[in-house]
Amino acid sequence: MFVINAESVHQSLNFPDLINALAETFSRPAGTPQRRVFELDNSAEHHDAFAVLPSWNEQSIAVKAFTYFPDNPKKSPHLASLYSKIMLFNRATGEPQALVDGTSVTFWRTAAISALGSRYLSRENSSNLLVCGTGNLAHFMALAHASVRPIKQITVWGRSEVKAQQTIERIKNQRPDIEVMLCSDLEQSVRHADIISCATGSATPLFKGEWVQPGTHTDFVGNHNHDKREFDSQLITMGSVFVDSKVNVFAEAGELLIPEKEGVFALSQVKGELSQLCKAEINGRNSEDEITIFKTVGTALADLVGAQLVFAKLS
Repeated sequence: MFVINAESVHQSLNFPDLINALAETFSRPAGTPQRRVFELDNSAEHHDAFAVLPSWNEQSIAVKAFTYFPDNPKKSPHLASLYSKIMLFNRATGEPQALVDGTSVTFWRTAAISALGSRYLSRENSSNLLVCGTGNLAHFMALAHASVRPIKQITVWGRSEVKAQQTIERIKNQRPDIEVMLCSDLEQSVRHADIISCATGSATPLFKGEWVQPGTHTDFVGNHNHDKREFDSQLITMGSVFVDSKVNVFAEAGELLIPEKEGVFALSQVKGELSQLCKAEINGRNSEDEITIFKTVGTALADLVGAQLVFAKLS
């Protein structure tokens, strides 16, 4: 059995191959039970959690397990807030094949899923990307979106200018052909963006829905809590909503659950999920003026695809 570390994952994956593999896998039959997240501490001060995400397709069985301890960095600079591993098994025989670093795969597959959603939901000529967030995922999001649309300009917004500049440099190192700049006015950046991709830890909406212009595609990956959200109720009433997985989003995403509780949105209004887009069971964008919203919380099947690609290249 292979043990595959983060460095090997990063060396093995690229966005064009991963996005195409995700599109192919999501268009075929697969087993994707609801992921289980277990709270280890119910106090408002912590939110420590453990999660298990199983999935299977015609080639593989996979289970990702991760721990989330948000206060770890405060305890020690050597501790991360999230640790994750993916166990991969042969579907035909059940034989264990690999133990893959799950944190690195999660960065790649999260960004790739957003880019795959953008392939169906953003305008084909989208050239201006706004990335909200400066964490480890932020530059992956920018690079993924830039791999499916002719992005000419990327604007990075974050609460820390230092972190935003670090994110800008990481993007520039990979895509020197794209103009990458610091966001100095969030409202103006939102109003001028063709695509807005948000990956933050914010508990409250990042901007006003009224700032989003007709034709914009919006993408939200940062929040996994039923009582928090990255966008407001106004935006959800303005746009067409798609999700990566109804069973997971409907259980976890405050972006949908809060406006539902307010009575301004119903879960039945969701146009569909990613697998339906990949299978061409539903339409994506229907007009140049349509505002599209893609909310994701992560699926085990995407983890399986990432681990499969890495294993195939290294075995």
